[in-house]
Amino acid sequence: MQLSLTCGLDEAGRGPIAGPLTAGSVILPADFPVEILNDSKKLSEKKRDAAEKIIMEKACWGIGIVDHETIDRINILQASMYAMKIAYEMMVARLPAWLASRNIPCPEREEELVSVISAITDGTSCPDISCAVRCEPKADGKYPEVMAASIIAKVERDKMMTEFDAMYPEYGYAKHKGYPTKAHREICHKIGPSPIQRRSFNY
Repeated sequence: MQLSLTCGLDEAGRGPIAGPLTAGSVILPADFPVEILNDSKKLSEKKRDAAEKIIMEKACWGIGIVDHETIDRINILQASMYAMKIAYEMMVARLPAWLASRNIPCPEREEELVSVISAITDGTSCPDISCAVRCEPKADGKYPEVMAASIIAKVERDKMMTEFDAMYPEYGYAKHKGYPTKAHREICHKIGPSPIQRRSFNY
């Protein structure tokens, strides 16, 4: 039977005014418990963390991270596409070993390997990647692979923002994760922007 793999792509962190943007790229195995998945925004933190552990254990995945300085330099849309491309390329690099672990024959050449992958990304723009890719609004609520990508992107970004909270505790990053809450804006106006502030965003 011809090998056919579906890859889901999604990002987390387009809306915040501080911190990085992250993206996930995920291929799920046929026996994955898809009932644990949903759009990451519709899952509690506890359920996201639990799902992320299972995705990391069972799926083939990649994570892309773009920092605040790059976001300011290339804009948030291009940063989203770039993060997805990084995530996808990490996933492809891990794919031969993942297929071997599941006793699935793997094409020898990378061109043959990517020819059996079709990607779906949430939104209206597609990243420049080596496989066939289509974008679809609200894909993170329709396709398990995109749901999984949204989960690992969200969990990774939240972890990073909690680490930044320890570095810059006065900004409250563990609580609002860099989103433009009233408290976040007020502290920026009171003591100035933090070292991870997105200067191209209004804060």
